[in-house]
Amino acid sequence: MSKDAVAVASLLGTFAILWVLVGAFAEETARFMRLCFDTMGGEVQEVSGLSGELAVQGLLAMGKTVGPVVGVAILSAMAATFAQTKFLVSGESIKPKFNRISPLQGIKRLFSLKSVIETLKNLIKIVILLSIIYLSIQEMFLESSNYLYTDLSAAVAHLVEVTEAMVVRIAIAFVAVAAMDFFYQWWDYERQMKMTKQEVKEEYKQMEGDPQVKGKIKEIQRRRAQQRMMQQVPGADVVVRNPTHFAVALRYRPEEDDAPIVMAKGQDNVAARIVEIAEQHHIACIENVPLARALYAQAEVNQFIPPDLYEAVAEVLVYIFKLNGKNKIVK
Repeated sequence: MSKDAVAVASLLGTFAILWVLVGAFAEETARFMRLCFDTMGGEVQEVSGLSGELAVQGLLAMGKTVGPVVGVAILSAMAATFAQTKFLVSGESIKPKFNRISPLQGIKRLFSLKSVIETLKNLIKIVILLSIIYLSIQEMFLESSNYLYTDLSAAVAHLVEVTEAMVVRIAIAFVAVAAMDFFYQWWDYERQMKMTKQEVKEEYKQMEGDPQVKGKIKEIQRRRAQQRMMQQVPGADVVVRNPTHFAVALRYRPEEDDAPIVMAKGQDNVAARIVEIAEQHHIACIENVPLARALYAQAEVNQFIPPDLYEAVAEVLVYIFKLNGKNKIVK
């Protein structure tokens, strides 16, 4: 929100109401002055008795002259404020904040970029205002000698014209300043609303989760999946492995399974654990390096083996079934 826009709106509203109602204001002021002069011509007792009425009349005259000007100024300022904030009403600005009385915070605000820009804007406004007033008064003085040859009403009319021209120039200049300030505040607001790289990272963490936490969760899920897989090894019919790196546990029950199913598979330490459990439950372990590697690469746990491995696996199962449950490693 541009405060200059609010000030200019209030200024223009004040000038407008004065321009429109200047005659009525003059008549009301003249009426009150005549009442005062008439009262001053009376007796002392009468004047003291009318002091209360004069006070009331003075307040009425002030209300009729100053009231409309103040009211229009307030309404213009409110209209300019709500037009910029889209009728947003917030009590945040009036809440007590102790950092406002902090000397350190005050020094930071004093030497901040925003403070420097506000100072420059105020200097520009002062220079513009003084320049317009100086030029207007200079023009008035250059023509003031002509007042000696004109009557009072003509001189007053000319002074009013010069004053009106000065007011119009000031209004135009300040409207331009307020427009520039409004667009600057708009740009500065958009700039401040942009997120820094760190804020983007933090938002991503909030939306997607902390990568460390996600990694920990995945690690827990992996361990639990391995535990469930290891629990299925005792139900296998054979474990196909190479010496140390790969091991795949297979089950095939012709009455239940359309094809051999992978009960578990693993590499290195996991493979060694699969072989260990198989030996504990007297499950045959067949050492077949190409088949073990192919099963590990192509087959998935709890899924049927790929069709292109049917023949090789069938040879292993036929051999195992011929053993009639004997537990030994065939090389």
